[in-house]
Amino acid sequence: SCAMLRATVKLCCGIAHDHLRRLPGKHCSPPRRPREKQAEKRVLKEMLRGFTLLCLAPAAACLEPARDVSPSQFSSVDLFYITQGETALQRALSILQQHTSWQAETMLDAVAAVSSAALPGLGKVFRAEAVLAVPVARLHRELFEGIEQMPQWNPTLSQVKVLQRIGTDTLVTHEVTAPSPGNLVGQRDFVSVQHRRRRETAIYLVGTATHVEPLPLQEGCIRAESRLSCIILQPLAGDPGRTRFTWLLSMDLKASAAGWIPTSIINRVLPQSQADFIKHLCRHLSATACP
Repeated sequence: SCAMLRATVKLCCGIAHDHLRRLPGKHCSPPRRPREKQAEKRVLKEMLRGFTLLCLAPAAACLEPARDVSPSQFSSVDLFYITQGETALQRALSILQQHTSWQAETMLDAVAAVSSAALPGLGKVFRAEAVLAVPVARLHRELFEGIEQMPQWNPTLSQVKVLQRIGTDTLVTHEVTAPSPGNLVGQRDFVSVQHRRRRETAIYLVGTATHVEPLPLQEGCIRAESRLSCIILQPLAGDPGRTRFTWLLSMDLKASAAGWIPTSIINRVLPQSQADFIKHLCRHLSATACP
């Protein structure tokens, strides 16, 4: 409820002074320099903004209450991760509710229809849509509960590791892409918050870049960021054995030592990666899972 969330905000304000220096990537080394104080203020502002968005979320979203947000159960660091996930979710819901003009992307195969739009604060966002002959529950297990097993069926990933589990609905993960001959952008790794929420019969799986204590970079790998990833799983009307799969994706692949990646390459690689992901998922689940 909003009352509970307001209480959480007050708690966050109270603990911020003592705990924000222990947030991921921060170290306790008083006295703090002005830059460190500014960083703490930015973190607190993001936490407060996230909880405010939850209270102000449109009623049309009808999301179930966030079971994770419990000030008595989680530390300030835990709440920071949960808030990042909730803020990303509200951003995705806002995109879905807008009357955006999506432009179709040309794909190499027809497993999914991919379109794109340029949105303020995110840049280009790609939306992949498909109907899969698999129930929501099974897809949910594969994409959230079984996230560490993704490299077994998705050859574009070499590793997915859960660094931290926060309650039942939030994960902090480290993902490493697989090297491949002719890769246009090179090998990347991502540190992300993965968060799930339910809305009636639909499930939302949202991800966004986060920060943890420094992780050693993989050799030849560049740390990239997921600005926003949101997969929506909805049972097909009249056929609960099939799922309407919608995926919003915006990424910052970062520059390599050789320089910036041309926008034309990014605009080709990202939508194709979505279609390839869905294709590999289909093949993994069953030969009949593809549309």
